[in-house]
Amino acid sequence: MPATKVNKDKLPKLAELERALGYTFVDAKLPKQALTHRSYASSASYERLEFLGDALLGMIIGEALYHKFPKHDEGKLTRMRATLVRQETLVKVANKLELSNHLILGDGERIGGGRKRASILADTVESLIGAIYLDSGELEVTRNCVLNWFAELIEAVDDQRVLKDAKSRLQEWLQGKQFALPNYELLEIKGNAPDEVFVVECQVDVPNTAPIIETGNSRRIAEQKSAEKMINQLNTLVAERVIKVKKT
Repeated sequence: MPATKVNKDKLPKLAELERALGYTFVDAKLPKQALTHRSYASSASYERLEFLGDALLGMIIGEALYHKFPKHDEGKLTRMRATLVRQETLVKVANKLELSNHLILGDGERIGGGRKRASILADTVESLIGAIYLDSGELEVTRNCVLNWFAELIEAVDDQRVLKDAKSRLQEWLQGKQFALPNYELLEIKGNAPDEVFVVECQVDVPNTAPIIETGNSRRIAEQKSAEKMINQLNTLVAERVIKVKKT
């Protein structure tokens, strides 16, 4: 009897994953790459797919909010979108899809608790969005999957339930752990009105953190975007035990 041929490109629990995602892959290499952390294979990790998925997620969620809340202005819609695409929310989606059961990690990352690391779980949600888009070649298919995963979260994001803006949350994070308040510096204004682009840098006095530079079509938006990324950086560093914080 001939030996059974093993498809090394296929995930061992692919069918289980596909049921959770609500999507069946044609190319089994794509979901495998979407779940592979750089600690396992830096040359075939999820980072490029994450880049694509991040852009798709922002567009899909933004479009959904635009149609669902026709009376909301740009500021409210921006805060809602930031709430839905931030790391904490993506971790909720990852847990709903049970992605931790499918992550492909190097030994060190796996032993160090990588399956529960917020940054990895959030990144994987985005990389799977990118994988579904490339596999299907259809934005509509990708949109349907994403909106299904986020359905309950989108329903909960209204004026009464939307979380505080990023600058307020960053300030509370720092104050709660007895750090100084963040500093925002306007580095540059590119272009001319009404097409100006504001470049803002956010810095915090916390060891091992890097400044965050973001852009926006207003200074306020650029500051909010930089604050959101700073919160994600701080949460990642705490999860990875790079920085230690005082208990509140």
